[in-house]
Amino acid sequence: MRPPEVPEQFPTGAGPKTTLMQLHGGGPGVDAGTNWLSVSDRLAETFACVAPDLLGFGSALSLPNGIALPHGPVAWARARAQQIVDLMDEHDLEQVAVLGNSAAGGAAALALMATVPGRVSRAVVMGGAGTGGLPATVPFYDDRSRDSMLATLANLVADPKAHEELLDRLADLRLEQALRPGAEEAFRAMFEPVDAPEPIDLSVVTCPVLALHGELDRVSPVAVSERLVERLPNARLEVVAGAGHWIHVDRPDEFCLLVEEFLHA
Repeated sequence: MRPPEVPEQFPTGAGPKTTLMQLHGGGPGVDAGTNWLSVSDRLAETFACVAPDLLGFGSALSLPNGIALPHGPVAWARARAQQIVDLMDEHDLEQVAVLGNSAAGGAAALALMATVPGRVSRAVVMGGAGTGGLPATVPFYDDRSRDSMLATLANLVADPKAHEELLDRLADLRLEQALRPGAEEAFRAMFEPVDAPEPIDLSVVTCPVLALHGELDRVSPVAVSERLVERLPNARLEVVAGAGHWIHVDRPDEFCLLVEEFLHA
């Protein structure tokens, strides 16, 4: 069973749609297609969407020649930010809006804005963008079963019973991805407790940032995003009532509306 495809569009020059770089989350077995499944069609109506698989996941599981396996969340965020810069350069995208989900995409978005601040017009980050510290346990890989994957996914939504069909489908797709050779090594390396000699300097992120956080998030408390917006020079927080960590699954219409309004402001 193959993951759903998210088409990548690479507009050149000025056009009617803002280019939106969608950076997926960092759960076991994730890729761009499964992450954005609930909102990809809606976002594509408004934006020229580019949704790459981030390093260590999906089609980018095998790192390019010359790139050593990063260790620790900051190293992975920097490597993925460079991946996005290279992608933008390859397709002549001088500036993009960014949507970054959680500990992979959100952290990469922050690193991208800090590294090349002029190339991001506006950004939306979700679930604390990986700034809440390392998880107490690494999900799924201590019990590499379908039940474990389903439980991992259920923890991301406010009410698993409301999304039984979707979670059941994603469990199969992501289990297959998570058990590919090298997937566990890359995933565990992302959460290694290593020292970061040069932490990402959020004070240089001057573009407008909207931090979205689900009111009922069981992965990362709202306080993580509250602290994040305090560290960013031009940011605000929107807490989405009734949503868990997967705001785009629990509240897809409200999520898309918030993203569209902020990025088009």
